[in-house]
Amino acid sequence: MAAFSPRREAGLSFGRNAPAECAVVLAVKRPAAVLLLSLVAISLAAEPLSNRRTEIVLVVEKVAPAVVNISAEQTLRQRPSIFDDFFFGFDGRSRSRTSQSLGSGAIIDPKGIIVTNDHVVSGASKITAMTKSGLELECDVVGSDADNDLAVLRVRKPSGALPSLKVGSSSDLMIGETIVAIGNPFGLSNTVTAGVVSARGRSVRGENNQTYTDFIQTDASINPGNSGGPLVNLDGEMVGVATAIIGGAQGIGFAIPADRARRIVDDLLRYGEVRAVWIGVRGRTLVSGEENRPRGFKVKAVYPNSPASRAGIRDGDQIVSVDGNPIESQEAFETALSTRGPGLPMKLVVKGRQGERTVTVQGESPPAGIGVQMLREDIGIALRRSQDGYRIVSVDRDSLAAQAGLKPGDQLLTLNGTAVRGPEDVDHVLQRDFNKTSLLMEVGRGRFSYSLTFPLD
Repeated sequence: MAAFSPRREAGLSFGRNAPAECAVVLAVKRPAAVLLLSLVAISLAAEPLSNRRTEIVLVVEKVAPAVVNISAEQTLRQRPSIFDDFFFGFDGRSRSRTSQSLGSGAIIDPKGIIVTNDHVVSGASKITAMTKSGLELECDVVGSDADNDLAVLRVRKPSGALPSLKVGSSSDLMIGETIVAIGNPFGLSNTVTAGVVSARGRSVRGENNQTYTDFIQTDASINPGNSGGPLVNLDGEMVGVATAIIGGAQGIGFAIPADRARRIVDDLLRYGEVRAVWIGVRGRTLVSGEENRPRGFKVKAVYPNSPASRAGIRDGDQIVSVDGNPIESQEAFETALSTRGPGLPMKLVVKGRQGERTVTVQGESPPAGIGVQMLREDIGIALRRSQDGYRIVSVDRDSLAAQAGLKPGDQLLTLNGTAVRGPEDVDHVLQRDFNKTSLLMEVGRGRFSYSLTFPLD
């Protein structure tokens, strides 16, 4: 009787490098051998399970269509110089040149609302957003806020519903949580980087020596051109807006938290500007003597009949926290106010001579005339609108204005870099810069203008 051959009986040929499982069938009966060989063949034919479609791949596929590359074009006009006259002949007309900035943005409404950074579109005469699919969208600026570096764009003529991102919450972000950044670094469109939340509530000092607070820090690569692009969690929700990097540092990027961005965006959509929040206190950062580090916010003045006054806050009190968030500096206090907006109650922990206490304060819009009042009380000038601008009509004796040499008839041109044409502009600037430690004023006299800096105490 011929010996049993699994290859012949099963009608299969495995070759020299047959699997080890085939040797087992030599010792079993024919029906069992056929069944076993069938199972082996099926096992060999089946494709192994793939681990390539990770959570990051899935979230990128979900959100990338809503991320846009933004091109902002500026037309700069330049007066002719003596060198132009020498080389090109006399021409009194100003010359213009075009510059272009690149950035990123996120569509947050299918009707064509886009969030980006203010510095990406500031001063632009033409703004174009391009989707991942190559669709070009012409945009207008709905509103922008330089202090928070956020801007809202509206697509002029959307052809239909656009892919959009859901704005999530940044309040529950966990240190070490995976996040994804998508943007347009160095003009490389739709670049994806991934990392983790490295820290929350970071403070960053800008080029103008101003300290910005309440940033998300991440090690996901953020480079020039990423500005305005979204940071998303693994649920595909936008939890931050990429905005800043530290020059020369690798693996350190910063983003505006979604909770703050939502409040700013809502105001820009509704009012075209961010409404200031006022509780009626002015104060300064407490600094530790030895380490020279901020350690709190101390109240130096409380306005009568203000929300703070009605809540029992007094001069010399220290505001420890707002709604459970610790307040370590003046900037942190202002950020806490800007996140909430007027009309919303806030719980403040306040430390005074009698220990700590908790008070509830409801933020309000600043009262009309508060800016003009500050100029009168702190600087010592009274102003009046005239046909050619906003002029000083009186200067208090021994005031800061008198010491600086200001005189009646001088024209107030700008405050903190913002043009001033009347009392409403003064209110706008000083409501915004209510707790600044100094005031930069540009004054015109005859054909000349002078820049003066006044301390605010």
